[in-house]
Amino acid sequence: MGPEIAELARTAGTTMVTLMAGQAWESAREGLVSLWQRFQPDRAEAVGGELEATREDLLLAQRTGDADTESELAAEWQARVRRLLVARPEVADELRRILAELDPRSAEAQSVVEVRLRAEVSGSGRVYQAGRDQHITER
Repeated sequence: MGPEIAELARTAGTTMVTLMAGQAWESAREGLVSLWQRFQPDRAEAVGGELEATREDLLLAQRTGDADTESELAAEWQARVRRLLVARPEVADELRRILAELDPRSAEAQSVVEVRLRAEVSGSGRVYQAGRDQHITER
């Protein structure tokens, strides 16, 4: 196993556990289960159950202030993903795609738009400017 595979497995394990407590959980779960469905279909259902159990463990640990559990769970998923990558190296490209879709920084980067507005008004003129939707009701 090369360092690239080890790093990809580490990233996947950490990303999955991090997303378990957030809004992107369903997308993350679907992505990982679909990966197993494509490359090891006999394990896909079990992986879905293991993801749910891991999420429950993580949420309980967060409620009780158990700081070590998150890193332990990430290490478990890192090992599972690494085993999949070793058995099926062709999984790597699909896993990278899934991780890129789940990366919140890439979503933020895509949604950031710079808007510069400038207006000059004289007399009794009016200017209405908006970077997005604007609704004006005058009476």
